[in-house]
Amino acid sequence: MFCALCGANNSNDGRFCSKCGAALQGQKDMLPPGAGYGAPAQPYTGPTEISGKAIGSLLCGLLFFIFPIALLAIVLGHLSLADIRKAAGRITGRGMAITGLALGYTGVAIIPVMLIVAAIAIPNLLRARMAANESSAVGSLRVMGSAATMYNDTYANGFPASVYVLGMPASGRPNCDHAGLIDRNLVAGQKTGYFFTYTPQAPADDQPPVLSPQAAAKGCTAPGAADGFVVNADPVTRGSTGRRSFLVDQTGVIRYETNGPATVHSPPLR
Repeated sequence: MFCALCGANNSNDGRFCSKCGAALQGQKDMLPPGAGYGAPAQPYTGPTEISGKAIGSLLCGLLFFIFPIALLAIVLGHLSLADIRKAAGRITGRGMAITGLALGYTGVAIIPVMLIVAAIAIPNLLRARMAANESSAVGSLRVMGSAATMYNDTYANGFPASVYVLGMPASGRPNCDHAGLIDRNLVAGQKTGYFFTYTPQAPADDQPPVLSPQAAAKGCTAPGAADGFVVNADPVTRGSTGRRSFLVDQTGVIRYETNGPATVHSPPLR
C-alpha cells in the first residue's frame, strides 16, 4: 500500500507509514503522488517565430493618437497573446503584444480628452488668427494710403491711377511710373487672408487728368488719378480668414463693415 503523503510502499496490513509515520487508515481511496497525472510538459526547444500580430499591435500602438488605429492595436494585441499561449513556446512576441495593448488602451483613454481640448482650442485659434489677419489688413491699408499720399506729394502728379504705380520697377531705381512704395503682395492684391483693391477717383468735373509740367519734370510719363482714391480690404473667406472688411481713402480714415464691403459711409475704426 502506498502512502498518499510521501509515496512510500508499505504492507497492506500496516497502520502507519514506515517512512513518514502517517496513519495509513483512510488512504486506501487516495491516489499516490503523481498517480492520475501525465508526465510534466517539456519546454519547447525547436525553432521559434515572432507573432506578426504582436508586431502589428506594437506598430499600431505607436500611432495610438489616431482612434481607429488605437482600437486595432488592442484587437491585434489580444489575438497575438491568444496565439502565443496556444503555441506553447513556438511563437514569441508577448512583450510587443503587451506594449501594443498598453498603448492602444492609452489612446482610447486620452483621445476623448484630446477631442475636448481641440473643441475648445480650435475656435480660439481661429479667432486669434482672424484678429491677427484683421490687424495686418489695417496695417496694410495704412501703408497703401500713406504710399498714395506720398506719391502725390513727391511727384505732384495726383494720386496713382493704378496700384501698379506704387510697386517696384522691374529694374533700376524707383520712379514716377513705379514708385516702389509698397511690396509685391499688396501690388498683387492679396496678403494675410485679405484681398486688397485700389480704386482711383476721377476728377469731380469729369475732365480727364492732365500731366502737369512739375510731374513731367520729375520723370512722370502718365497723369495720376487727380482727386483721390479708395482702397478696400476684404477677407478671402469671411468668418475664416477675417470677419470685418476695411476701407481707407485719401483722408486717411480707416472704416469697417462686419457684414459686407466697407464704404466711405461706414463707421470709422476706433
